[in-house]
Amino acid sequence: MNNVTFKTPLAIAVAAASLALSGAASANMTMEERFAELEARIIAAEQRAESAERRAELAEQGQGTSTASTPSSSVPATAISDADIEERLARVERQTSGEEGFSFNVYARSGLLIGEDGKSAPGGPFLTPAGGGGGAVGRLGNESDTYSEAILNYRMQFDNGAKARYTTMLAAGTNSSNDWVGDDTNLNVRQVYAEFSDLPSFTGAFENASIWAGKRFDRDNFDIHWLDSDVVFLAGTGGGIYDVQLADNWKSNFSIYGRSFSDYPVVDRENPGLDGDGSDTDSLILTSNNYFGNWQVMVNGMSAADNDERDIGVGQTAADTGWHTVVAYHGDSFFGLGEGNFKAALLHGQGLGAELKGVGSNGDLTDEATSTRLAVYGTTYIAPKWRIAPSILAETSRDRFADGDSYDWATLNVRLANEINQNFEMQYEASYQWMDLDPQGYSDRNKVDGDYMKFTIAPTFKPDVGGFWKRPEIRLFTTYSDWDESLNSYGASSLGNDGFTGGQWTFGVQTEVWF
Repeated sequence: MNNVTFKTPLAIAVAAASLALSGAASANMTMEERFAELEARIIAAEQRAESAERRAELAEQGQGTSTASTPSSSVPATAISDADIEERLARVERQTSGEEGFSFNVYARSGLLIGEDGKSAPGGPFLTPAGGGGGAVGRLGNESDTYSEAILNYRMQFDNGAKARYTTMLAAGTNSSNDWVGDDTNLNVRQVYAEFSDLPSFTGAFENASIWAGKRFDRDNFDIHWLDSDVVFLAGTGGGIYDVQLADNWKSNFSIYGRSFSDYPVVDRENPGLDGDGSDTDSLILTSNNYFGNWQVMVNGMSAADNDERDIGVGQTAADTGWHTVVAYHGDSFFGLGEGNFKAALLHGQGLGAELKGVGSNGDLTDEATSTRLAVYGTTYIAPKWRIAPSILAETSRDRFADGDSYDWATLNVRLANEINQNFEMQYEASYQWMDLDPQGYSDRNKVDGDYMKFTIAPTFKPDVGGFWKRPEIRLFTTYSDWDESLNSYGASSLGNDGFTGGQWTFGVQTEVWF
């Protein structure tokens, strides 16, 4: 970097603002090119601001504000130390690098799903009878909704090195195809929190820890993207601390979250099928989330005062306590067989903890409810232009809502992609789900068992292909789905409704965006 002499803080502010305004145009510039442009803008800003600085100095000295009567050469430049220059340059660099200032992140999807009769067709990863308990199937060519998340962040860095971030997240979803959806939408403020890190007074085990408070999704949630299902989803309103270093190879997070069963939405992207009954019971979740290298051990304890006074039907009362645990491995290869990644998790819970994905979110579980779930996925290239992402999600559960009920299901999903050129790829997805569900009359649901399967072909356009995590993309798709006729009688799923009875072709177009 060339040496630059900074004469005024005003010049730095002008240069920084000018650079920020040109951020969109320079998105593809290298860091060296950004700093070269920054230097040029600072020099120009210095020249534009010099006369204003001199007028201000004269005014402070009581010599008037007119520069016409005072030659500029007679006014000495303000003395600025090397330390001031370095600090001001560091601040500009932090602003241009995203360490300070405003940022905007998005997740969004929107598409049209049409059946072979030319009408809108049911869809979604949770459309089967097992979906109400988290049994997702493949999402490719199987989504008809519009869902968007807008995340607004403001980052600050202080002179003592401390950092702060404020985050607000807005989310909305609808199944309507109209541009103005009226009552058929829901807009939620899903996150509002502040987080502090690099606090200089934190030492020892807390030296690299960060603290937070507010409403948020836990930082370390993770999901199986191809099923649109979190492996574990911890969220609510509360506070916590991340990255407490308890030993050389042991890092821990601790938090307390509160939830209100009455406020839990009937339709939710993360936990469809779970709804409150209007009670005012609060659920408290205490969490210890521990990492030992690639291993994760998470323990959650739940309490919901007076929830056991509520009748949930079929002669059962709700639980007021529960526990939940996760043991996971986050691999940096494709199951040790080649380059890629994988994650594997085993979850178990009892009472209020028997809702394994949405931790502490379901108030209708009984004291005797038990659930165990396995989640596994991986991604890798099997050839230079071919990549694959297999996944398994399975659960067995007993006594969830009624004495003697059982919910057993398993999903196998494979996403395959062939990169044709730098802007086009072919995506394929095969999904199979087995289920054996016996609700014992809970919520007027009937015992069913059987299989569901679907296969999707999706020509996909991208600005730049390569890897499963690159977005945005626009895809066309054709899907064939079929299932056992007995599943139509469950009473709480899309199957069997409005002529959607199996052996169905669906067609559509969809965009998916994140940044």
